[in-house]
Amino acid sequence: MDVAKSCRQTGAPKAGGFTLLELLVVIVIIGLLAAYVGPKYFSQLGKSEVTIARAQIEAFEKSLDTYRLDVGRYPNTEEGLAALLAAPAAAGAKWNGPYLKKGIPPDPWGHPYQYKAPGSKAEFEIISLGRDGQPGGSGEDADITTQ
Repeated sequence: MDVAKSCRQTGAPKAGGFTLLELLVVIVIIGLLAAYVGPKYFSQLGKSEVTIARAQIEAFEKSLDTYRLDVGRYPNTEEGLAALLAAPAAAGAKWNGPYLKKGIPPDPWGHPYQYKAPGSKAEFEIISLGRDGQPGGSGEDADITTQ
């Protein structure tokens, strides 16, 4: 006896399922949503990396200011940010560090920060070269420096 015929005769509901067409429509809708939301999500991720780099540079600035209060000057370019962790020979007994709790982290893109003293606009300059690791650039590739 045919199953569908017996279901009609007994009044039992027929077995249901999704057709291939219905599944394909759902997959297309999910793909369209991912194509719309994905770029917006990843652009926000890039903005957060820039924010992290700015926050790290500000933390270095505060540590350098404390170093200057103790030693009487900012570290020179050769001493660099490493002077915040270990006393340079020129600092003498005035050095009261370390001025950072942990080591000097790389920028959010994995590149080392650059330190110059004197800087182009102030007594020192801390630079992150951005996502591309090259001077210049725009957007996420733009350099991030002390203000």
